[in-house]
Amino acid sequence: MGELGLSFCVVFLHNRIMNILQRIFADYYEEIKYTLHPRKTEMENIDKMIHCGDPSFGGAMYGCPQCGKLKFVPFRCHSRFCPTCGNKYSMDRTTSMSFKLVNVPHRHCVFTIDENLRDFFLKDRSLLNCLFHSVSSVISRLFFTMNKSKNFTPGFIMVLHTFGRDLKWNPHIHCLISEGGYSDDGFWRHVKHFNYSYLRNAFRTALLNELESKLGSSFKKVKAKCYSDHKFGFYVYAKPNKCDPKNVIKYIGRYLGRPVIATSRIDKYDDEMVTFHYNRHEDEKYVQETIPAIDFIKRLIRHIPEKHFKMIRYGGLYARHRQIDSKLQRAIHRSKHPIYRSFNQWRTAILSSFGYDPIKCPDCGHTMLFLELYYNHHRVSLEELYERAMSKSLGKRSSA
Repeated sequence: MGELGLSFCVVFLHNRIMNILQRIFADYYEEIKYTLHPRKTEMENIDKMIHCGDPSFGGAMYGCPQCGKLKFVPFRCHSRFCPTCGNKYSMDRTTSMSFKLVNVPHRHCVFTIDENLRDFFLKDRSLLNCLFHSVSSVISRLFFTMNKSKNFTPGFIMVLHTFGRDLKWNPHIHCLISEGGYSDDGFWRHVKHFNYSYLRNAFRTALLNELESKLGSSFKKVKAKCYSDHKFGFYVYAKPNKCDPKNVIKYIGRYLGRPVIATSRIDKYDDEMVTFHYNRHEDEKYVQETIPAIDFIKRLIRHIPEKHFKMIRYGGLYARHRQIDSKLQRAIHRSKHPIYRSFNQWRTAILSSFGYDPIKCPDCGHTMLFLELYYNHHRVSLEELYERAMSKSLGKRSSA
């Protein structure tokens, strides 16, 4: 059969297979909605995740020009909470972060807080901004004190994690810092020694002062207790292995870009209890935990950020665009950016991860061709989509 037409033998599977996380949330949907009273953004992400890959929400139809086989690829939800789409989001963000990095070793530091402070951030999520502000100011001051006249500026990337390995609420900042800084007159200074005593004390002071300015005098007792319990500052530690420029994407993806939980960590679900595992942070001991499904859901959804809240932020060199900074050599040259981005494309990502080409005909081996898009069971041609987009664009211009 040379041309694509209506005489195709349609092979289409209507019943999708839910992953284990989708099944847990689908089974407890009513209880989540009416007893947990989730935030608006939590409910939006739960709805998206449950229906991710549902053909009734539309998708793309591919056809084989050789044998007439049809394949329908459903749309994905693009929610960071979804294990599938969250992983894709992490891949994209990891690639974007790696393009920023200067071609020098980087130090991976983790800034943690007192346990008694965690609930403040859970009750008022706007306070999470204080974590970013405190880390940024401390790192900038650390490098500034090395030579005040030269004003050495490092490049650093901050990533907020609100979860521990046991999925409990534990906000902390992962920070990737360049081992060196760039002066205002274009001189690079390598830095091997990081003063961790200074980082601990300065981070504690900066964060507590920020929180007091937001919470007022009621926070003074908590502040005094934190100083008493942490005389040497909050715990700031460095990962032992450095982020070498050669394996930068792999490193960032492993430590900075990971989602809250992968479905591979969920061992069992029997409609009432959920069993999952993790390696304990203190000693890397394997731990398996079994808890009621609704408690498992509670642990997970609290890590869904507010809409438009930025979990990844750039500082120093990586947050500015000055002409003099263009002289710095990047870890990944601009000419290679399209190649790295191509690895994240749907077809390439599936091929590299699972070893098969999603648009290769399973019957005859030919590459299938894109036919049409479907939205809510209605066919929509690319020409129609283009015309809609253009009309919207022209409408916005005329109204402006």
